[in-house]
Formats: sequence, C-alpha cells, structure tokens
Amino acid sequence: MLDERIISRAILERYSKKLLDYLECDVAIVGGGPAGIVCAYYLAKADVKVALFDKRLTIGGGMWGGAMLFNEIVVQEIGKSILDEFEINYEKYTDGYYTADSIEAVTTLISKATKAGAKIFNAIEVEDVVFKKIDGQYRVNGLVIGWTTVNMAHLPVDPLVVTSKFVVDATGHDAEVASVLTRKGKIKLNTDSGEVVGEKPMWAEVGEQSTIDHTKEVYPGLIVAGMAAVAVSGSHRMGPVFGGMLNSGKKAAQIIIDQLK
Repeated sequence: MLDERIISRAILERYSKKLLDYLECDVAIVGGGPAGIVCAYYLAKADVKVALFDKRLTIGGGMWGGAMLFNEIVVQEIGKSILDEFEINYEKYTDGYYTADSIEAVTTLISKATKAGAKIFNAIEVEDVVFKKIDGQYRVNGLVIGWTTVNMAHLPVDPLVVTSKFVVDATGHDAEVASVLTRKGKIKLNTDSGEVVGEKPMWAEVGEQSTIDHTKEVYPGLIVAGMAAVAVSGSHRMGPVFGGMLNSGKKAAQIIIDQLK
C-alpha cells in the first residue's frame, strides 16, 4: 500500500537535506547551459563542492533546440575531445566539423556532471550576489536565490542566501550575475570598459575563440563563462556551434581549481 504522507515526507526531507548541505559550498554556478554544466563536471571531478542553479525547470540552456528547433549541434575540432570524454556520440560531417544529437548531448552532460558529484538545483532564480570584504579585499561571496515561480508572480517573498568561495556566471547572453554586480554595486569589472559591454552580431570564427579567451575572473570571486563571457567582453556571438562553449566551461573550472589549490 502506498502512503501519500510518506511520499511527501520523503521528498521534503531529501530535498531539504540537499539544499541545506549546499547553502555553503566552494563554487556556485548560475546557469545550466553547456558551459555551466561542463564547468560543474570538471569541478566535481576535482572534489570541489559545487552547486549549479538554473531558473528554468529543464537544464541545458539553448543546446536542446540545436538551431531553429533542428535538434542537431555542430562541434568543431577544439570541442571534440570533450565529446569524447563525456562519451557523446557524434559523426564527422566534413573536415573539422562534427555533428551530435542535441538531446543526447544535453542529457549526457547533465548525467555525467551529477554522477561526478555536482548538485543541480532547477527552478531557482538568482536575483543578487553576496558582496563582502574578506581579508582586506572586496569580492563576490555567494548568491541570493528565490523560487523562479515566486519571482514570476511578483510575490513579496524574501529570498535565501548561498555562500561560496567563487561564483560562475554562465547565464548566457544577458550575463545576469555580472550585470547585477555592476548595476547595484557600481563595480568596475576586469574588462576594457569595466562594464558589461553586450555581445556583437554573429561572427562564428571570432566568437568561438573569444568565448574561451574571455573566460576569466572579471572581479574577485566572479568568473564568467560561455555566452556570459562573450557578453561581458563585447565579442561576437557564434550561433549553434559548441566547441567554444564546452571549452569555456572547462577553462572556468580550471581557473577555480588553480586558485583553490
């Protein structure tokens, strides 16, 4: 006989324990697109306590739909080694270009990251950052989180706080975390202008390499990755090619691992 009370109690107890365990972590990633998930995977593999928060119910960002809902993605040579490590099936299209099923790619990335030890919290929106002076240095020290549905309904409900040694902004085109920091804190970022510049029109070749090049710590405690790195730096978007995004996530993880050592 199924007991509805046990079912409800199990969900509440297990989820509460998981969230309580990650109210303090080494790294909090905002945004569950390919860069954010890959970053979480490599951090977890290095025994870093990492939580990923995404405001959507489904994790995976724009990779699900491929391009214009044709659910195939293209990965060039620089991303193939990551597909191999994640054991994602792909086919060679022509020299230097490989295609993969976007559904398999997303689900495999998520599965590998969670099995490596990353904790993913969906339907949670980040509305602010924790900003403190630590050992004489101002830095980003965590996130202010709330339910996505509460924010959508514009309900006056106070949020909760997650503290972390590092925050990764992998929120895509809007670079939401970096934008909040500059807007509310009047902070100058480690960019040419000190601001979130915003992405330029599509130029795949430039955008792909720029995604990797501009994956960096833009303020103490805040690393930008994926399309957020493009938007912060003011580079070009690249469309449905994902080698740069995957490598950006890996680079973001390595930046943090090196500092934690």
